[in-house]
Amino acid sequence: MADNRGIVYTEPGKVELQDIKYPDLVLREGPGVPKSNVGRKCEHGVILKNIVTNICGSDQHMVRGRTTAPAGLVLGHEITGEVIEVGRDVEFIKKGDIVSVPFNVACGRCRMCKKQDTHICLNVNPERPGGAYGYVDMGGWVGGQSEYVMVPYADFQLLKFPDRDQAMEKILDLTMLSDIFPTGYHGAVSAGVKPGSTVYVAGAGPVGLAAAHAAQVLGASVVIVGDLKSVRLDQAKSFGCETINLMEHDDIGEQIEQILGVPEVDCAIDAVGFEAYGHGTDHEEAPATVLNSMMGIVEAGGKMGIPGLYVTEDPGAEDRDAQFGSLKIRFGLGWAKAHQFVTGQTPVMRYHRDLMQAILHGQANIAKAVNATVISLDEAPNAYQEFDGGVSKKFVIDPHGMLK
Repeated sequence: MADNRGIVYTEPGKVELQDIKYPDLVLREGPGVPKSNVGRKCEHGVILKNIVTNICGSDQHMVRGRTTAPAGLVLGHEITGEVIEVGRDVEFIKKGDIVSVPFNVACGRCRMCKKQDTHICLNVNPERPGGAYGYVDMGGWVGGQSEYVMVPYADFQLLKFPDRDQAMEKILDLTMLSDIFPTGYHGAVSAGVKPGSTVYVAGAGPVGLAAAHAAQVLGASVVIVGDLKSVRLDQAKSFGCETINLMEHDDIGEQIEQILGVPEVDCAIDAVGFEAYGHGTDHEEAPATVLNSMMGIVEAGGKMGIPGLYVTEDPGAEDRDAQFGSLKIRFGLGWAKAHQFVTGQTPVMRYHRDLMQAILHGQANIAKAVNATVISLDEAPNAYQEFDGGVSKKFVIDPHGMLK
């Protein structure tokens, strides 16, 4: 039996469970690792036995062939595990600790990290600011949809759970701390959600559902979720959201008016990103649709949080401009309405401790909101296909059968 197994991107539309290298405290040469990162020593890191690791919509962008991700890339940036080995320079994290891993790889030493902008760390990726596990152009850090994974800068990055038994009891909620709960929460905070806010969330995938629940946690009076798939809208309804079926209704403002009495909301969250489809269709690409529709329905002076992924290169785009991340946005409308936009990856460490406390003390039920569904590592390739088909599930991989 291999020492480690992981989910590997092999070609557009296909992932495989393969034998992969057991991690050590060095970033070795491999798919997507920049030459200047090869051989990087990580005595400040740890080896984790993964308890749970999740499939993310961001992974699907790569698997669909919509990025420049190389074949052979080990996927996975949502990681929760048990520390089984610590590097020489690790001082505060110990063997046996159960920890959440922010999907951002961050050094804790650079100017950005010291400002809590860990999503744009200057030291972990020689190609651009910001690093992540198992993701294209993000430094080559090996992904965590596997049995074991190496995590650098452990003392700085890792969120240790205070009690092992309590953590295992709440593990399906706590696993969302590595990405989608902070990402949804960041979208809501960036949009200015506060007690009494009316909020529109574009997209009812896992991040959209997390954003909707985060808006509720922040005190929103009404959360309206729009999507093209009724099964995902049913999931949003299950925890108290209003919904708009965008296959049936082109005019979002009209639908919002039926709910609120006015055709506008205080703020909005884009949880879709660049692989957006035109309203009334689930196959005609319109990558600027979400941004333009939100500018139409957010009140003057309102804010928009944009945690949905937008890329600098999209080789699969039908529009040549969109292939290079250039979208036809009605920026003049946003300017005229004095809108504020917040974009970029989420600085997970800014939020994960507070959200952990909300979970542990019963103030957040994120696993229920996103329909956390446990699978084995062997079942992950089929789960990718299901997820791509639009099922309303957040697939949580249990590599060692520890949740049974």
